[in-house]
Amino acid sequence: MNAMFGAFFAVPFFILWISAIILGIYSLILFIKLAQRGIKALDIYIAKNQNSGSIE
Repeated sequence: MNAMFGAFFAVPFFILWISAIILGIYSLILFIKLAQRGIKALDIYIAKNQNSGSIE
């Protein structure tokens, strides 16, 4: 009875654990894509404002 009771609670926690890992990896990928887009936008901004001679 105790082994069945433990397995009954182990399976949902295992599923939650795996889904948390997958969600973390997906979030990391989205953050990396956002950072790359931000770097590209910053490069465009710097190239556009490089010839103005102003620090502002």
